Amino acid sequence: QVQLVESGGGLVQAGGSLRLACAASGRTPLSRYGVGWFRQAPGKEREFVAVITWNGRSTLYADSVKGRGTISRDNAKNTVYLQMNSLKPEDTAVYYCAADRQGVISTVTYGYDYWGQGTQVTVSS
Repeated sequence: QVQLVESGGGLVQAGGSLRLACAASGRTPLSRYGVGWFRQAPGKEREFVAVITWNGRSTLYADSVKGRGTISRDNAKNTVYLQMNSLKPEDTAVYYCAADRQGVISTVTYGYDYWGQGTQVTVSS
């Protein structure tokens, strides 16, 4: 089992950058899990943003963030990051990280076993 805590959210102007972090604790190291980032805006469904495999060798991004987002992991620190650049007002949402015991690429919420509580990202125009 793993517990996930997101951080790094906040208020930023359009065009700015943020680096979100997903820190893990628990009996199983985060290195055993694939980790995804999702986001949910008010009144909308939770949507996939990015995912990284357990070994960091493969990543996948939603079209909406491709070229602006970079997911990475530091297994020694039990942490996965999401760097978001050129932020737009439509990026405003609560961002969640999630861990998948299979360790592979998954873009759907039901592919994940553990979720954090989320961190708010607000982009002003």
